[in-house]
Amino acid sequence: MNGKFVGIAIMLSALLAGGSLYYLQVYGFYEEVSAEVEEVRLMSFTSDAPVPILADNIRAIDAESSPIRFRACFTTPSSLAMLTETYVGLDNVVPRNAPEWFDCFDAAAIAAELDAGTALAFIGEKNVAFGVDRIVVITEDGRGYIWHELNDCGEKAYDGTIVGEECPKRDVN
Repeated sequence: MNGKFVGIAIMLSALLAGGSLYYLQVYGFYEEVSAEVEEVRLMSFTSDAPVPILADNIRAIDAESSPIRFRACFTTPSSLAMLTETYVGLDNVVPRNAPEWFDCFDAAAIAAELDAGTALAFIGEKNVAFGVDRIVVITEDGRGYIWHELNDCGEKAYDGTIVGEECPKRDVN
């Protein structure tokens, strides 16, 4: 009889821990930050600095627990032809998944558009946090998506490899 109670207690605590872990990963740390994202910027060929582009309907989420949890969606009237002539493009980008409740950002659909050539990727900003770049993808019909990705310095820093002089200094708080 005591074994049943112990077994039930273990199962209930495992279910509670699993449910808590799921909630924290999918909902708990994310917060809506749309009001804080006032503009979308892309790296210009001429100034090597991020420059604002026309963007409307910006929706964004972020989490303080990781610099790569940022996701955003927006619309723009800018054409892909104009963007490719003015801003630094990227090849071989793979969008990061977003929580299912953030329904404007579908990583599989974005990847399919990139593969089909109906969307192009650009560098939004370098080192938004140490070792993290902002990636912006814009489709032919003016839908845009943003996420953060580790750059070479970030991959080195977070896997324990020695970071070289080509990387910016890391802020240690």
